[in-house]
Amino acid sequence: MKVLHVEAGRHLYGGALQVVFLLRGLRAAGVDSVLACPPGSAIAGAAAAHARVHELPMGGDLDLGLVGRLRRLIRAERPDLVHLHSRRGSDVLGALAARLEGVQVVLSRRVDNPESRLWAGLKYRLHDRIVTISEGIRTVLRAEGVPEAKLVCVPSAVDTTAYAPIAADHPDRAAIRAELGLAPDTLLLVMAAQFIARKGHRTLLAALPGVLARHPRARVLLLGQGPLHAAIVAEARAAGLHGALPDGGPVLFPGFRQDLPRLLPACELMAHPAEMEGLGVALLQAAACGLPIVAGRAGGIPEIVVPGETGALIEPGDATTLATHLDHLLGDPAERSRLGAAARARVQANFSLEAMVGGNLAVYRGLLAATSRT
Repeated sequence: MKVLHVEAGRHLYGGALQVVFLLRGLRAAGVDSVLACPPGSAIAGAAAAHARVHELPMGGDLDLGLVGRLRRLIRAERPDLVHLHSRRGSDVLGALAARLEGVQVVLSRRVDNPESRLWAGLKYRLHDRIVTISEGIRTVLRAEGVPEAKLVCVPSAVDTTAYAPIAADHPDRAAIRAELGLAPDTLLLVMAAQFIARKGHRTLLAALPGVLARHPRARVLLLGQGPLHAAIVAEARAAGLHGALPDGGPVLFPGFRQDLPRLLPACELMAHPAEMEGLGVALLQAAACGLPIVAGRAGGIPEIVVPGETGALIEPGDATTLATHLDHLLGDPAERSRLGAAARARVQANFSLEAMVGGNLAVYRGLLAATSRT
């Protein structure tokens, strides 16, 4: 079996990281994989050990030339099917290229953004199967009229060997705090997300003043990058949360970190008050590291965060309830330990790499078997 994968993302996190995990697992299963991705993207190097990589210009939804470039690649590689992993043009233009070359198409849907029934009816007609990374996304697509027979849920996965808890006296705990200029007894609350509106940074900022007043040893790490980064920094500064105190304030912006397997287990808990979220790879990573999570009740998040079992949920935008849960968990190490252990167990049981690879492979085999019978 040969599969052509198309991933338009340039950074190696979220969906692109899932593609690398999938390519690695497919190679171990004997599948011949080919990857099309943008020139200079981080996934190109990461995937090279698991697939033949073709770097193609990918200019987004209006880059109609992508259809021709992918058609030429399909003719050269002659895959049994095409798997599209991202939007930004590849979901529609990639599907058109495959259809024009007579190759079946699988689309991974990683976001829960609603679409009109008219557009959904036109767009998803191009795909033979749609793999949703959460039941929440499948529910959204079903409500938009996408046929149930096309929908398969295969949750995203996390490497629970790389992402794992550490002991209270592990040297990384002190080292991380020293690198950030923090005292060894600092309590770390972390949020790892793109700086875009739907992730809920502003809800967290609104919740923090009272929480930090009651927990003066706590510091907040807002990890990531994105178009709203400068605005969120400015709002934190205006609220006296960043850059105002002698030590720079209780909210830190360390940027995009490549060392999350080392950093996350050194933290006490994660906040993720998202308003929309397909599933949330960062939440899986944090849970695998044994962190309890307080998050928004959105998209696929409730499939990871179970209230009272692995963390707590809030309604999107509810800063008051968010503050209540953060206040409680920062003050109760035994509860953090209990929830964190259950969070890791849930990830190990439901979001393994083996299950994710096997689920996608079953989709491929089912499509090819159906074709051979016709």
